[in-house]
Amino acid sequence: MSSLLVDNIGELVTNAAGEDPLGIRRDAAVLVEEGRVAWVGPSRYAPAADRRVDAGGAAVLPGFVDSHAHLVFAGDRAAEFAARMAGEPYTGGGIRTTVGATRAATDAELRATVRRLHGEALRQGTTTIEIKSGYGLTVADEARSLRIAAETSTETTFLGAHVVPAEYADRPDDYVGLVCGPMLAAAAPHAKWIDVFCERGAFDVDHARAILACGQAAGLGVRLHANQLGPGPGVQLGVELGAASVDHCTHLSDADVAALADTAQRDGSGTRTVATLLPGAEFSTRSPYPDARRLLDAGVTVALATDCNPGSSYTSSMPFCVALAVREMRMTPAEAVWAATAGGARALRRDDIGVLTPGARADLVVLDAPSYLHLAYRPGVPLIRQVIRNGVTP
Repeated sequence: MSSLLVDNIGELVTNAAGEDPLGIRRDAAVLVEEGRVAWVGPSRYAPAADRRVDAGGAAVLPGFVDSHAHLVFAGDRAAEFAARMAGEPYTGGGIRTTVGATRAATDAELRATVRRLHGEALRQGTTTIEIKSGYGLTVADEARSLRIAAETSTETTFLGAHVVPAEYADRPDDYVGLVCGPMLAAAAPHAKWIDVFCERGAFDVDHARAILACGQAAGLGVRLHANQLGPGPGVQLGVELGAASVDHCTHLSDADVAALADTAQRDGSGTRTVATLLPGAEFSTRSPYPDARRLLDAGVTVALATDCNPGSSYTSSMPFCVALAVREMRMTPAEAVWAATAGGARALRRDDIGVLTPGARADLVVLDAPSYLHLAYRPGVPLIRQVIRNGVTP
């Protein structure tokens, strides 16, 4: 693979550790070799390379890391969205509508949806995306969902415990047994993570603990949907099990915040259990936004992700989520950009993405703007001029 030099960068966000949380460099350059960052420094000292990208004084930042997305599904729920906008409350019950459509879809149809949404995300600067199953809810459909997801991403998550499907509505214990047994056995070869929707109307804390423990025993890392629709035990369970991330975190008690903060204090890197916030879901459901300021002030590591799914957050845009986080969740623009890049990497327990330092994967986003501030300052404007993923322009 030939070398690539990206130079004439007006503002480079590296996320390197230091006094500046974004590790900003001015008039900078990045040398890429073999898909990795080989050198970062002033443009005037940049080494020669086989190819060159002139940033023209624009801002460059690491590719966004979307650590929570549901891309394997069929159909849409636009009518459900319209009903919510007309005043109907969101309960999470529409998941079963998507389950029916997904079960009826062919592999080719599901694959086309994943590729379409992944392409959307990539054009908007997302260079790493986690993809969950959870709309099949049978042994065969969960396994094929993960096989299809793994064609696009190495960050795949088994979410057989999304909701209890209709055919098990009166037998939730039997469904948990299915998830922990044949479904997990079929899904685990294609998954890196296991997740549970621990929420009223989905899975209680005892069922969630049992499912996650089985996933851990099968070698999967733990993630958790927690405290989205109301207060509950999900965050505490995630901390108890050493989850990489608890996601949503909309309704938190002081004890929940303290538990998350404690995991950061016990792990000097602040990565043990990340709070991943999903503002697209609150936007789409007219629900209260999480209080990111409260978490950040307590020392909790925060990530941002899209929660891209056909029901409660049908967006693939990380820039949109950055703008929402700044406007609605009391994050500074710097905190939101860090959470959408390095924060997402920590939620996936990765140190090779979300940063632009020597040895990291060469995922760069060139903005059509002089500063990362414009991501929140100019919401809804297509500011992604160029995306370089693994050292290659897609």
